[in-house]
Amino acid sequence: MIGVDELKNQIAKRIQDYVNHDNPMATRTVISIGLDKAVGHVLASQVVASFDVPRQNLSAMDGFAFGVRSRLDNNARLEIIGESCAGVPFVGQILPNQGVRIFTGAVVPDGCDTVVMQENTDFETIKRTLDKHQAYHITLTKPAKIGANIRHQGEEIQQDELLLSPNKRLTPSDISLLASMGVEQIKVFKPLVVGLIATGDELVAIGEPLAHLAQIYNSNTPTLKALLARLPIVLHDYGIIKDDLQATTDGIKRAIDECDVIISSAGVSVGDYDFLTQAVDKLGKINHYKVAMKPGKPFVFGEFKRTDGQVVLYFGLPGNPLSTVVGCLNFVRPALWQMVGADVPTTLRLNAKTTHTIHKNAGRKEYQRGFFEQKADGELVVTPAVAQDSHRIKQLAYANCLIVLDENNTGVAVGSEVVIEPFDWTFG
Repeated sequence: MIGVDELKNQIAKRIQDYVNHDNPMATRTVISIGLDKAVGHVLASQVVASFDVPRQNLSAMDGFAFGVRSRLDNNARLEIIGESCAGVPFVGQILPNQGVRIFTGAVVPDGCDTVVMQENTDFETIKRTLDKHQAYHITLTKPAKIGANIRHQGEEIQQDELLLSPNKRLTPSDISLLASMGVEQIKVFKPLVVGLIATGDELVAIGEPLAHLAQIYNSNTPTLKALLARLPIVLHDYGIIKDDLQATTDGIKRAIDECDVIISSAGVSVGDYDFLTQAVDKLGKINHYKVAMKPGKPFVFGEFKRTDGQVVLYFGLPGNPLSTVVGCLNFVRPALWQMVGADVPTTLRLNAKTTHTIHKNAGRKEYQRGFFEQKADGELVVTPAVAQDSHRIKQLAYANCLIVLDENNTGVAVGSEVVIEPFDWTFG
């Protein structure tokens, strides 16, 4: 068996070759989509700024903008001749020792070089007596620094500046940046097509009745759809394939013709009715089989080649629900992010003290379900699930992290520190 980290490295190496040679980014189809649908997609062309940000000098405060060469020391008395509001700039000439009332985000008028905070004037004490349609005077209660409280034109972004480079995975922050530039449509790489296959005579599609006690609902396909929902991919659901070698082979052939990646659940173990590995070996090749991991040891990484020469990668996950989740989080999701040409999102790892004894045998890297929380003093603690069997779905629903135990670990005492990997959906 190959180790978890070694398998990750081998998959990453193969996919790097896929991105460079089998399906290079330079030849992939580019599509244009609306900005409101672009998050998670991979940018296909560079984005440069079409204008300065800010477009003009803007006030960073509510206060008063004063003309150049104005007296700005303590107790200076200055004339206010108008207002500059956000979206409605002041128009007119401003002389030394004159100014306008100005609000945050408003344009600093020509001829002004300083904004004084309203709190540093006597405005609050005199405003009730003022007719703001007429010129009036205020007095500074603190000296002001020339050039203060102004957001200068182009200080954040300059016209023609490179904002985003190709192959960038678009985040909500990127959408905000693009929206500030008025971008409505953005060019991204066309999503890869990923086929999902479930196998097993015992499986029944959701919505259909369970005819007898030996049947169970297919929970793995909906789980995989949820785990892959944030990726820029198109999912094809090939339903449930019965435990039959010919049916399995035919199902995979169809998926090969239509997909860039195939992901299956169940059928990759060594049972008499596990036909996926046979079909994969017949139609393509198995790069790696079995990984020193619990749960999820019978994991398959392979590939096929279509008649047009295009490589189709294959990930075979075990059938138990937790094995499917752990295999997808560790291998499939990072691989798909790499395949679409984006940086692989970082897996968050934290240290936490366990509230209970954790039992484990040496030999395989183990991922146990747990629930972590932060105490009042900031310390993280984690409580392992009572039962760690890979078929138990309820414990998975109650967990918010995986407790990661290395191959040589033989158990953990109460109060000891362990590594946890919070589920990314824990944080919303």
